[in-house]
Amino acid sequence: MPKSMTIQWQGKTYCLELDKATPIGIPLRAGSQNPNCYWAEPPRFETIRVGDFVGSVAEGGSCNYQKVTLTPHGNGTHTECYGHICDDPQATIARCLQAGWWVALLVSLEPEKQASGDRVLTLSALKASINKLPLTDFEALVIRTLPNTAEKMTKNYNNTNPPYLEPALAEWCARQGIRHLLVDLPSLDREEDGGKLLAHKAFWQYPQAIRRHATVTELIYVPDALPDGLYALQLMAPFWETDAVPSTPVLFPLKEIEV
Repeated sequence: MPKSMTIQWQGKTYCLELDKATPIGIPLRAGSQNPNCYWAEPPRFETIRVGDFVGSVAEGGSCNYQKVTLTPHGNGTHTECYGHICDDPQATIARCLQAGWWVALLVSLEPEKQASGDRVLTLSALKASINKLPLTDFEALVIRTLPNTAEKMTKNYNNTNPPYLEPALAEWCARQGIRHLLVDLPSLDREEDGGKLLAHKAFWQYPQAIRRHATVTELIYVPDALPDGLYALQLMAPFWETDAVPSTPVLFPLKEIEV
């Protein structure tokens, strides 16, 4: 396998370092050692048993054969399409998520505390962070929320009113043509907002001008070792006929080179 490849983007040439891939999806485990939100039951990994057959090598079986039960929206890293907020039967990951590589910007943002006590990621904070970076256009935005603790890997977010996005930030992403938005939060929106889902609707431009191939990925974890800046994003996910699926986003360093 080659260690690198070159890509052209916005008139510049970049080296994509394939051997320095960093998955930013959280591994899914059986039980409670996963992030959890919206009161989802923990994922279950169950050994299949039929007659004399046992689907466990550890128990003497010829192979491992398990059933996995999970709730994509609540059990860990997941990618969703606009089917999350509508009843369109065509709005599924299998039909909306397009395979490919995407030029992504990673930014670290600290939520701003509101008079209500809510902590919100604002458009002004995003623009301030972007202005500090020498970069070109990008197709995906990856937001790392500060402080960035390892607790995100297993945190139970239920009834904690975690940080969320200002709808104006999501609207800006849509106006900029950002195809994929990735966050380390349970949701773009407030934990309980009366069903308004304003940031989700703003990002997908729903229902006025739906961005059918845009996706939202939630509950990621970006290691501190990755500096803010440009990366290549590979978004790996099963093509299920449902609105959300467990996923594994991967970031690859991009380095501008002279040719």
